[in-house]
Amino acid sequence: MRGLCFFFLSILTRVSPTSSGVIGFIGHNVTLPCRYDTQSHGVLSFCWGRGEVPRSKCSNTILSSEDGAVNLRKSSRYQLLGRVTDGDISLTILNAQWSDAGVYGCRVEIPGWFNDYKANTNLVIEEAPVEQDWSLIGGRHNEQSETWTTSAEVGDPTLGIIRSEEKFKAFLRVENIARMGAIFFSTIIIILVFIFLGRRFQSRGTLEHLNASAAENIYESVPVPK
Repeated sequence: MRGLCFFFLSILTRVSPTSSGVIGFIGHNVTLPCRYDTQSHGVLSFCWGRGEVPRSKCSNTILSSEDGAVNLRKSSRYQLLGRVTDGDISLTILNAQWSDAGVYGCRVEIPGWFNDYKANTNLVIEEAPVEQDWSLIGGRHNEQSETWTTSAEVGDPTLGIIRSEEKFKAFLRVENIARMGAIFFSTIIIILVFIFLGRRFQSRGTLEHLNASAAENIYESVPVPK
């Protein structure tokens, strides 16, 4: 019974997709991360869709690939700029627009039951930061101004994830708690079912044993006529 419980736990944890958040800027490129291990599995089929990853395939597929070759692309703004042969299937959206905001799902079709890798990414679109002119040096205005801009590449997935951690921290915490709660209650239900079935079979065996003993006692107590 313990081994069966571990089996169900492994299934529940494996089928649960990972979640992350990325912030992109209007008019700039933004990259949604997704990777898998090609050394263990080789080059696999995958897809990207709008919305969370469903039980199979992708919802509202916008890009898909089979054996390393893209066979569906809904828009030329959806690009794979990473090394696909190394497992980097991150989706880059060119010239991000307000309508691009939302949840995107990445699925990698790994052979076997419940083996697919699934990742949901919530994309938030914001106004691009404006360039600021800093010319105040030593408390006085300097005639030669120095322009400061963001040094990181806009749409960098690492930057997006770091900036979005605070914004989505509460959301991810609630999702993880719900996932662990589902695993816990599923395990409790499985254990209770096994306990109930065990007691039921045990009670049935005891009742049959008592009936057999009673029948033997009755047979032995009946006098045999001479």
